[in-house]
Amino acid sequence: MKTIPWILASLVITACAAQGADVLTVITNARYVADSSNDGDSFHAELNGTVRALRLYFVDAPETSASELTLRRVREQMRYFGHTNAAETIACGHRAAAFTRKQLREPFTVYTTFASALGSTDGGRIYAFVVTARGEDLGALLVQRGLARARGVGRTTPDGVARDEQMARLQDMELMAAMKRVGVWVATDPERLVELRAQERAEDQALRTITQELAAQRPRININTASREELTQLKGIGAARATAIINARPFKTQADVFRVPGLPRSVANELLSQVEL
Repeated sequence: MKTIPWILASLVITACAAQGADVLTVITNARYVADSSNDGDSFHAELNGTVRALRLYFVDAPETSASELTLRRVREQMRYFGHTNAAETIACGHRAAAFTRKQLREPFTVYTTFASALGSTDGGRIYAFVVTARGEDLGALLVQRGLARARGVGRTTPDGVARDEQMARLQDMELMAAMKRVGVWVATDPERLVELRAQERAEDQALRTITQELAAQRPRININTASREELTQLKGIGAARATAIINARPFKTQADVFRVPGLPRSVANELLSQVEL
């Protein structure tokens, strides 16, 4: 992803809509802020004097620890990368974090709609594209170096590449990194990769079945009358998204839900499975 020269040269473009709108805000001269929770795809940055936690669009770097909250995610990543040792996956997470820190030693550019990203970071996180001082997309760099996989929330890029096309490009970069056996792919056991990924899919399906059975037994709430507290109890809905939903009411059709500012399509679909109009 190339950065428009005049953007890098001078100014900060303020969003014409409120936070969470679909218009990207461009923030130049952003600075990396050290924090113990920083990793390869999620880190703190100073944006116009305010420190925010950023979560990169499109990419997922390995976790840097296996706490009670992240243990299942570490196992899923370990199986995806074909690792037989979780410690190796976590070590790759630390390498990804160090790579991101190094790439952002100089001021960089952030593109964001301030859409809320799920996570346990204090104060919450926002999704963003990050372009380094050299004009390179950080997410793509991580995938090319084998320090992240192509996965996660995406949207049209700042230079106009459609979401699906950008994901396809990153998946090709991921395949290239795997073929070169760089980054996380150095520790891949090709003899067990198919087996490990099959295990993860089977367990995921079992959990989805349980979730669907429980959801079918749970009464749906009315999206037009639900309180903020009720909305935040729904999967994928935090305080910011609950507020956006309330501000967008009333909803007359399901299609209206997809127009809630800052609500990714995947979250909107999940929401519709839990509510009624």
